[in-house]
Amino acid sequence: MLAAAGALRPGYRRSPARVRAAKEAMLREYERAQNPQETRDDAGTGDGLDEPEIHREEMDLPGGGHLVLTDIEAITPERAEKTAARIARILQSSEERDRLS
Repeated sequence: MLAAAGALRPGYRRSPARVRAAKEAMLREYERAQNPQETRDDAGTGDGLDEPEIHREEMDLPGGGHLVLTDIEAITPERAEKTAARIARILQSSEERDRLS
């Protein structure tokens, strides 16, 4: 994957240190996933977070996209609209770049 990303930029030389750091990070994450931490039966009791409420808002985006917002904080209509507008701008600029390529 790293070699493919580097091939997209002619004349760009990959830093051996960055390649090594990415590889080590991938191996650490793989090791963590293979050896999950042990859990206690009483874990999380008394911390006030026993049953956090998950807020969810679904919205349609221009061009047929669908956005699902989830958060432990309340999602206000203003916040949802602002996020949807930001995502729509990102998608639109991505489509424009694709057309220019």
